[in-house]
Amino acid sequence: MDKRILIPTDFSKNALNAARYALDLYAKLNCEFYFLNVFSLDGYTTKSLYFPEPDSAEYRIAQAKSHDSFLKLLDMLKLHNDNPKHAFHTISTYNYLSEAIKRTIAEKDIDLIVMGTQGASGTKGVIFGSNTVKAMEKIRECPVMAIPKNVKFSIPKEIVFPTNFKATFKRRKLSYLIEIAKMFESTVRVLYVSKKHDLTELQEINKQLLQDIMEPIKYNFHNLTENDVSEGITSFVESRNSDMIAFINHKHFFFNSVFSKPLVKEIGYKAIVPILALH
Repeated sequence: MDKRILIPTDFSKNALNAARYALDLYAKLNCEFYFLNVFSLDGYTTKSLYFPEPDSAEYRIAQAKSHDSFLKLLDMLKLHNDNPKHAFHTISTYNYLSEAIKRTIAEKDIDLIVMGTQGASGTKGVIFGSNTVKAMEKIRECPVMAIPKNVKFSIPKEIVFPTNFKATFKRRKLSYLIEIAKMFESTVRVLYVSKKHDLTELQEINKQLLQDIMEPIKYNFHNLTENDVSEGITSFVESRNSDMIAFINHKHFFFNSVFSKPLVKEIGYKAIVPILALH
């Protein structure tokens, strides 16, 4: 069965880098790639009360510009990897980015979103662009993978999976992590960062469930005694040269406590690893 992957793009270098990473990550699978560009018009913003008419001259010009940029993008991607297993589709629209993403997920039955972490308007020192953060927080329909600037694809030999064992694990939510680990024979490092290493009875039950779910892949458990969860994850990933971070985004709590701005500032704008937000 084909995998359907959505890649929002603003035609920046970072968006192109994310697309190339996705093509390489799923090089062995039959995939339908949907590239989404939310274009803008001079004199209009998505905050305006009035949206431009689709048959207006301004709208047609902006849409044509988006179409031309897609032609160039597709040529570059074919030069990068002209894979017969991959099919490309393009979508140009004027909308709120989050609404355009959700509509595309529903209409195209999207399995995964891949985004660059910093678009054309990115500022120095900011790894997660606001659009990527919003997508990772708000998109609940499918996983979101964020690809940092300048990070080229390499086989993910080691994937760090931080968890506090407080919530029950679901096989469905972990399916993408398991799939990637199987494809590349990756080892998943389950990381528990806490002042206390002793688990409650509920945490022990959840840990055992996680072991059952991860039975088909290679995995290890690791404990770190840290006051700050984000610092613990950062130091663990950097010290081991891990290739990817995957986490279950339990609504807002875990996301804000681990992948908030302080973690981004800590890492700075060095080359960091792709992050897979599971839902």
